[in-house]
Amino acid sequence: MEAIHHHPANTICDGCHDQMIEMGSTIVREEAKFIPAKMMKVQHIEHAYECKKCKSDSLQKGQIKRGKAPQPPIQRSIASPSVLAKVMYDKFSQYLPLYRQVKEWERYGLNTNDKNLSNWVIRASHDWLLPIYERMKSLMMAKTILHVDETYLQIINRSDGKSGQSNAYNWVYRSVPSQGPTIVLFQSSLSRARSVLESFIEDYSGTIVCDGYSAYDKIEGVTFANCWAHVRRYWMKANSKNGQIGVSYCDALYRLERKFKHLSPSKRRKKRQKFALPIVKKFLDWVEKSPFYGKNALAKAAEYTLNRANGLKAFLKDGRIEIDNNPAENAIRPNVMGRKNWLFSVSEAGAKANAICLSIAETAKANGVDFYRYLLKLLTDFPNLDIYQHSEILNQYMPWSKMIQAECGR
Repeated sequence: MEAIHHHPANTICDGCHDQMIEMGSTIVREEAKFIPAKMMKVQHIEHAYECKKCKSDSLQKGQIKRGKAPQPPIQRSIASPSVLAKVMYDKFSQYLPLYRQVKEWERYGLNTNDKNLSNWVIRASHDWLLPIYERMKSLMMAKTILHVDETYLQIINRSDGKSGQSNAYNWVYRSVPSQGPTIVLFQSSLSRARSVLESFIEDYSGTIVCDGYSAYDKIEGVTFANCWAHVRRYWMKANSKNGQIGVSYCDALYRLERKFKHLSPSKRRKKRQKFALPIVKKFLDWVEKSPFYGKNALAKAAEYTLNRANGLKAFLKDGRIEIDNNPAENAIRPNVMGRKNWLFSVSEAGAKANAICLSIAETAKANGVDFYRYLLKLLTDFPNLDIYQHSEILNQYMPWSKMIQAECGR
């Protein structure tokens, strides 16, 4: 804290002209002061020492010791851990495109370009963040409930020969708090096909909470729980008396969910069976028996609901399953916000780096970890640890680990 003291310019009494003495002080205001960041050049100098006595003794082997500088995150690059962490933080937490970051770095005295920054992000993500990403994925696949969603993006240079104007996709996977620390993972892909989901989850066995997209269906070992928020939106679009009836059924379920929110999974399941199940049955019976035909919004709402009836009942059987897919939709918002500023990825490697960095950023946030400090820790420590030969080291660097919580917690 800085204190600025303000004394009278003249401390001579206007009455008797004697010297005045201080009688007290008052704090009249407090204000925030901004101190701009600064750039400095850091030289790593290794010093060598030799033993003169051993050197002069023909029977002794000369002894030399040399100080060892820490390994950098990128060899033969000026990008220090702090610079890389700042670039990644600004892009994936503040959603600042790399070309706009270039101007900011120039203000600090670092002359670079957006291609350099992009290469730094891709290289550091692949070398030092991917191991954390892969470990988080292995932990996620051991869980039995996941939220999944997807949104589009653009990749200019595609390996499938399609135009850069064609949609590529970012998939998001989010675990549930009732099954341990929250993990959020993004996956970039050229396609929205079911095969993308299958290749990512591999031998996963459990429940996936999702919307009504056709890819979320018929995967061995997976139960799909459909989203009631999507059902409600369809009935809202119907914009009619029957549409309002459909909405009222959904609202009744959501009122119950707000009451059950803080219950344990087992108690929530019992409450749902007693109070929510009759509402769901009544709603589905009403939809099935009502004459909703044609291609109007009402018919589409009815068709959407009935085609996903089994998936819509899934939350009734397990208190850990949410009534909707809002956790995944909320998790994917940073990608949408970033996309508005970044516009596109030039390469598939860049899109993959984006997915890795967004995963680290959102998982850190979900576990109360400061993203910048976490990046700085990973990019400083990992180049000097044998994480590829001793992968158990990664456990100490998970966002929820005691060490990371102590050093990087917000």
